[in-house]
Amino acid sequence: MESKNKAVVRVGSRKSELALIQTNFVIDCLKKVYPEKEFQIVSMTTLGDRILNVSLPKIGEKSLFTKDLEDALRNDAVDFVVHSLKDLPTTLPDGLAIGAVFEREDPRDALVLREELKSQTLETLPAGSVIGTSSLRRTAQLRGSYPHLSVIDVRGNLNTRLKKLDAPTKDYSALLLAYSGLQRMGWSSRISKILPCSEIMYAVGQGALAVECRSDNDEILNMLAPFNHPETYCRVLAERSFLKTLGGGCSAPVGVSTKLKPLDSQFKLTIDGAVWSMDGTTKIHQVLEQVLPQIKKTEKHKLSPTEETNCKKLKREENGNSPKGQSAVEELNRRISEGQGHLNCEPTVSPDEVDNSKKYRIFCGLSENGNIPLEVIESCDNLGKSLANTLISKGALEVMKVTQDYIRSSAAQKS
Repeated sequence: MESKNKAVVRVGSRKSELALIQTNFVIDCLKKVYPEKEFQIVSMTTLGDRILNVSLPKIGEKSLFTKDLEDALRNDAVDFVVHSLKDLPTTLPDGLAIGAVFEREDPRDALVLREELKSQTLETLPAGSVIGTSSLRRTAQLRGSYPHLSVIDVRGNLNTRLKKLDAPTKDYSALLLAYSGLQRMGWSSRISKILPCSEIMYAVGQGALAVECRSDNDEILNMLAPFNHPETYCRVLAERSFLKTLGGGCSAPVGVSTKLKPLDSQFKLTIDGAVWSMDGTTKIHQVLEQVLPQIKKTEKHKLSPTEETNCKKLKREENGNSPKGQSAVEELNRRISEGQGHLNCEPTVSPDEVDNSKKYRIFCGLSENGNIPLEVIESCDNLGKSLANTLISKGALEVMKVTQDYIRSSAAQKS
């Protein structure tokens, strides 16, 4: 039973280095606003972490990296959990909700080439070069645009995947990874190219951190509310609404791209969504736009790749900037405490502005963002639905069914 205004807050996290970096970042943001609270990390492995010899879609579970953490939430073993938003299904278990989405990092994918191939691009790599990815979305786009390349499944955390890329056996020529993960690990120097959305569209929610909690835990919901970033919220809600209506997930090649830009005294939200066949030769896509009323305006993202920044990027030990033996988590904590963190963690509103009596509605798993007018939230939700229904009218479900049948058939043959 939760105690009111309790001083100790238990935070669930996966055990991977990246997950702990992300969890420590969220905790550090909260500490600045709630210094009287003590945050304790409860780390655990998930099904997706434990099964590494099977491709993600063939495992057949919808919550590979979240179920164990969500079980801990529902059992009151933790008070909230930090996730990469792209890992969270668009429909959450009853009684759970996303209390906040923090300001989004660059959501695009990054190409990481072997050192001796650094001068190459996807287009110029020799025929038969092996690209490693565990994503059907990336696989389909690579096969459609670069048929001369061989796309092979690669599993494991970022550390493991990069070790496989660097191995003397040269099994892989390159990896496709999320830019945000590499950035958070301090490995942006490994990136050969950040891929534009015209080349590779990204996953729904990619680049954003989500904090999941119990939907009846008003104390935690109110604690998180000031960090629920309005611009990020609008974009990821449209994306999640699109995917939910489409009925996709890790078992279908689905990609998106969203933009939210000022338009006089209003904003224009643009969403581009697509579905591919497994071989990438069939692509069904559409772009829709919605003009929104003025929403709470925040500073432009401090680490847009096209901008200069006063925040120093987290560097790894090989750069010589970390004390010997210091982990990336410890280094990140030190740098955030010195104002050098790689994300903006300022609250969107003051905690005093949060309406503690408010009961939050749920949109695709996201709790209602009190910093945004309800009609704006509903417009973002409806925009995603409209995009999905447009693709469905063009035959998207038929394309997705072929992929899902192929995955089920492959899984049955291996079992």
